[in-house]
Amino acid sequence: MNFWFVTGTDTDAGKTLVTSGLLHAAQQQPLSTLGLKPIASGSQATPDGLRNSDALALQAQTVPSVDYTTVNPIAFAPAIAPHLASLEAGQSLEVGAITDILRETLSQTPRDFTLIEGAGGWRVPLNDHEDFADLAIALELPVILVVGLKLGCLNHARLTAEAIRADGLVLAGWAGSVVDPDFAADTARFEANIAHLNTKLAAPCLGIIPHLDTPSAATAAPYLSLEPL
Repeated sequence: MNFWFVTGTDTDAGKTLVTSGLLHAAQQQPLSTLGLKPIASGSQATPDGLRNSDALALQAQTVPSVDYTTVNPIAFAPAIAPHLASLEAGQSLEVGAITDILRETLSQTPRDFTLIEGAGGWRVPLNDHEDFADLAIALELPVILVVGLKLGCLNHARLTAEAIRADGLVLAGWAGSVVDPDFAADTARFEANIAHLNTKLAAPCLGIIPHLDTPSAATAAPYLSLEPL
């Protein structure tokens, strides 16, 4: 299996940092890479159309390169939940149609290492009866969980891991990203929290990214490992 779905414990948990970092690390092996962000809210208007910063980060770590719409076929301007953004845009989001797009992309763009990044957390809705989890389920993808390391993350991480497994998917691994530097300030307590996550998530840890002054794929990659996958 060389396809994985990346989800997070919450919005701004560090999904794109981990995803782009893993893609960067894969290139060093060297492996061909593909990063996909099928749906993105919070996009900016440009002469070429809407562009989302997370999707651009994944496009930059895709080698050989692909055009933007391959990475992000569905973009919305408002930085709101995708199901609300789609309603405002008069556009429906249906799992069947989105997975058709993804299957075509995956078949036409074979790579050694491919990551598909969701939006927000596991249960972020696409419409009144489907959510992002249904994309991973439809494609039968193993899941990488990004844990935003902050107060409350233990509960968020464990509940998300339980939901992934309850949906019949494999939790292939998890990675932590320190989003609150105060959470990591006490080394002993921080390490105790990481140990708890390792025990309770029962999946390999792909790495822990500290709070970075200049977060990027290149600065995150040294803290991540593809080997457990």
